[in-house]
Amino acid sequence: MLQQTARYVLPRVLFCAGLFASTTLVPAQVVLTHGPQIGSSNPITADPPVERPHTQPCTVQLFTNQAFADFNIKDFSYAPPSGCHGPWAKVVFSADFTVTAGRQFDRTAQFLIGNMNIYYGTTSEPRATLSPSWHVESDVTDLSAGLTTPQTGHAILGNFVGVSGGVTYNGIIYANAQLDFYPADFRDRAPRVADVVVPLPTASVGAFTLNTTADKLSQSVTLPRNTEEAYLDIFAQSQSSDEFWWTCVPSDVSSELESCGNTAFRETEITIDGTPAGIAPVYPWIYTGGVDPYLWEPIPGVQTLNFKPFRVNLTPFAGILSDGNAHTVGISVYNANSYFLAAANLLVFTDQHAQHTNGGLLNNTLAAAPAPVVSENLNKDSSGNITGTVGVSSARSYSISGWTTTSHGRVETTVNANVNFSNNQKFTINSTQYIQDIAQSTSMDVSTTSRQGHLSTVDATHYSYPFTFLIDEEVASDGSISELNTSNQTYHLTENKSLGFLPLFHSEVSNQVSSTDTDLFTAGGQFIGPSNASNTQTYKESNSFGHCYGKKLVSASNKLAAVDDVSCH
Repeated sequence: MLQQTARYVLPRVLFCAGLFASTTLVPAQVVLTHGPQIGSSNPITADPPVERPHTQPCTVQLFTNQAFADFNIKDFSYAPPSGCHGPWAKVVFSADFTVTAGRQFDRTAQFLIGNMNIYYGTTSEPRATLSPSWHVESDVTDLSAGLTTPQTGHAILGNFVGVSGGVTYNGIIYANAQLDFYPADFRDRAPRVADVVVPLPTASVGAFTLNTTADKLSQSVTLPRNTEEAYLDIFAQSQSSDEFWWTCVPSDVSSELESCGNTAFRETEITIDGTPAGIAPVYPWIYTGGVDPYLWEPIPGVQTLNFKPFRVNLTPFAGILSDGNAHTVGISVYNANSYFLAAANLLVFTDQHAQHTNGGLLNNTLAAAPAPVVSENLNKDSSGNITGTVGVSSARSYSISGWTTTSHGRVETTVNANVNFSNNQKFTINSTQYIQDIAQSTSMDVSTTSRQGHLSTVDATHYSYPFTFLIDEEVASDGSISELNTSNQTYHLTENKSLGFLPLFHSEVSNQVSSTDTDLFTAGGQFIGPSNASNTQTYKESNSFGHCYGKKLVSASNKLAAVDDVSCH
């Protein structure tokens, strides 16, 4: 992963802290660390494990102890399990990672089967005396259709080992990955899953680079003639100058505020044949080297090690997509500023009792681009000292309706959405202070109504991403420097399903990580170390079927201090 180097000169020194060993690539065994260990600095999260069916799974090992010490793609052979024929009750992806002790950046990892993305995340940074090991897992049952045939897989985890600019990078990353296939039976039935999975991009391996607003991942797809539903699972990952996009400011003041430009507003746009088709808000993922690495040890930020895609319902376009012609699905990021990486899986459901479906759009009010509002209220005195605020906000609503004629009648699907974003920053900049205080809010409410005759179902989903970050750099009278960094990230998702006025299902997920650390430097800029570092994660999820999970992790001085069960409500 490329790192931003624009403003945060002092914290960025931390990427290179410590003493290091030889750069010789020596095989290492991946250390399995599935549970929390009090007193450990190993990466750990409160995220729940994937619930497993009671049936005995068949395991397909994708690769074992694979070393990543260059930027070459590591291919592997995949074949579906011969002993567990589908349809499957559940398919679970899991991976274990280890990075050798030393110096290394956090890195982006993508694991693909064919070009279908089965894992997207980032790695943990090591220290001179810390070789981090961690475990990730996720439910990939929705991708079952792409797992039924033998294919070549691709493990993409670029990692530099060697000397660059006089600095030695010697952290070698190792990983194991596998898929567990659980057979369906009378107790654990196979869920309805997509009949076709189309990866985006398909013409090349890995995510697509979006440097500007105008850049677009454009993929031509020809879908089955009996298509009746379609969904797009999107990853939009910030990189390089955009890694800390939430710290960015209007371009006309970026120089004096010592920050990146294009404002702090980013948004993922989806099109079909050039027509606006949906929106995906961008989550402010922070990687383990982000701003201050000691903020994320041992508890990383929300989803840092295992990203969750954002699902966009494209079913209003199903009648058009089923016409047998090629159609272009486009993905772009508004205000991208070199750069974002984009990848997606298009999930297509077909009508099993019809050779052909047809239909068209009824209504589409989604504008081609947002219209963010920028505010600047800065004061600069004769000495060049700056105080004041900058902000950016965006609010828009849209409705997209379409119809599809199926074997079970005409179905009308309407997606109504409200999307709201705001980022407000307070600055104090003078000879002894640099303070950037950021408060950001992202929310999206999506209501999808599927109507067939007098029967209608409604799926109402609420997303909320509140986020604050404070950078407070103070220069003492002796020239020594302290930098206080605090972060508070939350991912909140609520879903309600109903049949007419009859409630069918309710679920809720809340994932919050709060971190603080003070970094100390000598008057000469030499890093002394972190002070009073601590972080917590509280994860809660529940649903109306009786599922309930709540866990809290607490760290102090970059070691896990407590693990507690908490109420899931």
